Amino acid sequence: MPTYRSSHRPGGESPGSVAARLTGCSVAGERPLSSALTEVALDGGQSVIVKRASDPGAAAAEAAGLRWLAEPGSVRVPEVHGHDAIWLVLDRVPSGRASKAGALRFGRALAALHAAGADAFGAPPPGGPVDAAIGLAPMRNVTAAQWPGWYAEQRVLPYLRSAVDSGTVRADEARLVEQVCARLPELAGPAEPVARLHGDLWSGNVLWDADGEAWLIDPAAHGGHRETDLAMLHLFGCPHLDRVLDGYEEEAPLADGWRERIGLHQLFPLLVHTVLFGRSYAERALRAAESALGR
Repeated sequence: MPTYRSSHRPGGESPGSVAARLTGCSVAGERPLSSALTEVALDGGQSVIVKRASDPGAAAAEAAGLRWLAEPGSVRVPEVHGHDAIWLVLDRVPSGRASKAGALRFGRALAALHAAGADAFGAPPPGGPVDAAIGLAPMRNVTAAQWPGWYAEQRVLPYLRSAVDSGTVRADEARLVEQVCARLPELAGPAEPVARLHGDLWSGNVLWDADGEAWLIDPAAHGGHRETDLAMLHLFGCPHLDRVLDGYEEEAPLADGWRERIGLHQLFPLLVHTVLFGRSYAERALRAAESALGR
């Protein structure tokens, strides 16, 4: 059994008192998990996660994203018990290991989530802000009717400019990414309907419960291209990814050539990582740009 204790923070509200205020339940104990996360045991045996947001508005954005992803009833996401400008209270996902059967079901569920759609490319979840975030980086949810121009202007070029301004990417290197953006209408493949994206679907945001079933956390949810979520699963690996893809294609076959477009869709998260973490990701982004151009 985990050991719970008080984690009151001097000069501020403790996670336990936040959980009590936002759930209306009495608290039995607290167990810090990180600087931002605390597991709180409620009277009656239920455990919740209390998360302190990185900046004002982030908790509301995450809550809106989780509720939007839950709406179709396809993927598992933690229930949101409440939030304010700083704090978010969620169900705790029991920890376990991935299973092949669970991965297959996750692929099918992810396809169904994407098919639930959104109003436009870049559309935020209902109640979600235009000025949102992906991890610790800002992300604007500005809408457009066509994916190629939107992806270039709202997802690739803002982070490329930041990387150039900071000196992480050289101006001559940036021209390679700009060439990809200029050719996006021909590189993007067949037109796709707007998908309801998790938006930050790297493996760390896929949790596996005690039954080997997948749960999604920490979304940067918006309307986008379904291949972007799948490219992000490829970026840092995912348990039983081949089974995830099998399940996805059973539910909603992908357009021809989608594997050749993985680098194109990875440009966005790799440039975000370049802005946040530096040169090693810039080099990966440049390789992804070369891949998108067929080099």
